[in-house]
Amino acid sequence: MRSHRLLLALSGLLATVFSTAAVAQTLPADSAAPARKVRRVKVAALPIVFSQPETGLAYGAAVLPVWRFGADTATRSSNARLLGYYTQRKQSSLSLTYNLFTPGERWILGGEAFYFNFPYYFYGVGNDTRKAEKSDISYKVVIVTQRVLRKVRPHTFAGLGFRLTDLHHIRLDDPLTDDGQKPNLLLLRDPRERQTTVVSGLGPTLLYDSRDNVLSTWRGSYLEASALLMGRYLGSDYRFTRLLLDARHFRPLCRGNPRTIVAGQVQAQFHAGRVPFRELANLGGERMLRGIYEGRFRDRQMVAAQLELRQQLFWRLSGVAFGAAGQVRDQLGDFRPGAFNVAGGAGLRIAVNRQDRLGIRIDYAVGSGQSSGLYFAFNEAF
Repeated sequence: MRSHRLLLALSGLLATVFSTAAVAQTLPADSAAPARKVRRVKVAALPIVFSQPETGLAYGAAVLPVWRFGADTATRSSNARLLGYYTQRKQSSLSLTYNLFTPGERWILGGEAFYFNFPYYFYGVGNDTRKAEKSDISYKVVIVTQRVLRKVRPHTFAGLGFRLTDLHHIRLDDPLTDDGQKPNLLLLRDPRERQTTVVSGLGPTLLYDSRDNVLSTWRGSYLEASALLMGRYLGSDYRFTRLLLDARHFRPLCRGNPRTIVAGQVQAQFHAGRVPFRELANLGGERMLRGIYEGRFRDRQMVAAQLELRQQLFWRLSGVAFGAAGQVRDQLGDFRPGAFNVAGGAGLRIAVNRQDRLGIRIDYAVGSGQSSGLYFAFNEAF
């Protein structure tokens, strides 16, 4: 997430990845007994080291298991990621994300549990925020998301999604903006947003997913429509509705040759009701509009799109070039054709587990608002 995976100390990383990647398997207890199918769980474990002004030196580790339930190869591999780090300034983060496909893909379970304690740059709200008005804030947050989907027809799933955000220990690290001309922009928001806040909601999800692999897709489509109804019935301090639309398509540039992949995504997020700053739709970060600081542009409504060209190079290496555009507004009628923020860049992919397409992603990008970013993450951005 955002820059906390940046500036990777790459020396020694590849050796660590490939020396600690392990394969665990269940073997028959009695060699004379009838042979049974072997269940394989592949685990990659690696250290992460980075440094940035907000944290000083930071270090941690990631564990990345990939496995399949049952012997049916038509069922896509399940995967998880456990990531944690600690900084010399006593800041920390811990996250667990996972995607589970039951045999025959009758059910899909996915979610994230995330703890975050980190300084943050708040630029206010809108599509044209100024770099000079950067406001330094800090907070601790726990985020839990979960969705349970049931197959209703081939590649089509329906179910429920849940989200909980617990935001607390909110601090203003500087009373003024970066240029010293205005008070910290969080002071211009409702004072309630500077207090401990719980936001939680539940809602329906409809998904069409024909991707051949969820970690690094070569072909297929992903179409999601979901809603979350935040309200007091689940203990939320705010009542609002969120609608998410997410469409992706992947295909080889030349039929039958997966060495060159074209990937595209269009995403929209709409809100109705009173939304606190941490829950507003935003642009930037390691997934959408890389090159723009995550949350640099935020508001109640958002539309964004990105296009990516992925080229296999040699050995375990692949190269990527990408571009994106997006816009945020308060009202749907405020969107303007010529007012999109843009970003683009290139990156390198390092395959850790080639069979399951588990890999390391390193991207550099520049974007609107005098922004740039170097990103270290796992698997593709989308």
